[in-house]
Amino acid sequence: MSHHFISDLHLSEDCPALCQLFVESLQQWQGQIDSLFILGDLFEYWVGDDDRSAFLQPLLAAMKQFSQHTPLYVMRGNRDFLLGDGFTHRSGAQLLADPYLFNAYGRPYLLSHGDALCTADTAYQQFRAMSRNPAWQAAMLARPLAERHAIAAQARMQSEAAKQQQGLSAITDVTDSAVLELLTQHDWPTLIHGHTHRPATHTHQQGSHQAERWVIRDWHGAQGGYLRLDASGLTALPLG
Repeated sequence: MSHHFISDLHLSEDCPALCQLFVESLQQWQGQIDSLFILGDLFEYWVGDDDRSAFLQPLLAAMKQFSQHTPLYVMRGNRDFLLGDGFTHRSGAQLLADPYLFNAYGRPYLLSHGDALCTADTAYQQFRAMSRNPAWQAAMLARPLAERHAIAAQARMQSEAAKQQQGLSAITDVTDSAVLELLTQHDWPTLIHGHTHRPATHTHQQGSHQAERWVIRDWHGAQGGYLRLDASGLTALPLG
């Protein structure tokens, strides 16, 4: 048995192949693993638990079916930070705080989406602080559903335009100082996160302390990836 970690699927009605890959992965893993952790940005955007978009129904149904056999955990990302109790009811998933300390096989693992570690991007960090404010979220969710979709679509267009201009610039990656601070706060566990779209394994060291940082592969086109954790440790594997 093992634990699986995925992140940054960015599922939407515009990517049916990825949606199908997600459903097929759930069906393959159901009852065959100890748990599945989705560490943020499961969806391209989530405008509220009252969204009944047609493409969501088979995804949430597959998650609900999976959760009846295997523990399913979801962490909010920078695109789906409005996930709430309605989502958990429809999906059967349990929402996790960010970061979340997970112990397995006698070792600690610290799980995070990863966006809070990108501290060089001060403009995003300001937005992140604002968008996690309960009052701001309440005001957003009070808007008509169609208006929320329009706002999300506009934000998505702006984000894609920025990616075309900047690519994977240094400002969108984690900073060493933020990583070291987080590791120190939690007594140097292995850190697992997504968000940066830079799948790799890093080693961080400070004095006598040392820890690995695993970045989960993002999903795009018709392919993805996941981390598998079992008694022998972590392994990065492809999907699709």
